[in-house]
Amino acid sequence: MSEEKILLNESQADKLERIAYILKTIAHPVRLGIIHLLEQHARLSVTEICENLGTEQSLTSHHLQNMRLKGLLSVKRDGRSMLYSLKERDVSLIIECLENCNCNM
Repeated sequence: MSEEKILLNESQADKLERIAYILKTIAHPVRLGIIHLLEQHARLSVTEICENLGTEQSLTSHHLQNMRLKGLLSVKRDGRSMLYSLKERDVSLIIECLENCNCNM
């Protein structure tokens, strides 16, 4: 049997690159927790996120900054607080799909 090569067009390749980029960015329990919280609340402060996740502020801020720089979160200043929100709502769909798969863990 001959091997048949499957070629992706540029649009398909770009889409797969973007999906891989998102998966790499969210591949941490704290980051997944942040996304889960922001799915439920339009905007949250670092303090609110820390309280809900039971995490240290420095660790949480590091993850929030990383996710913001990679384009998954938006941030808005409200007085002395920074309020974070999901910029990429499609991330929720990816996570939902993974949660619903029949993976034996």
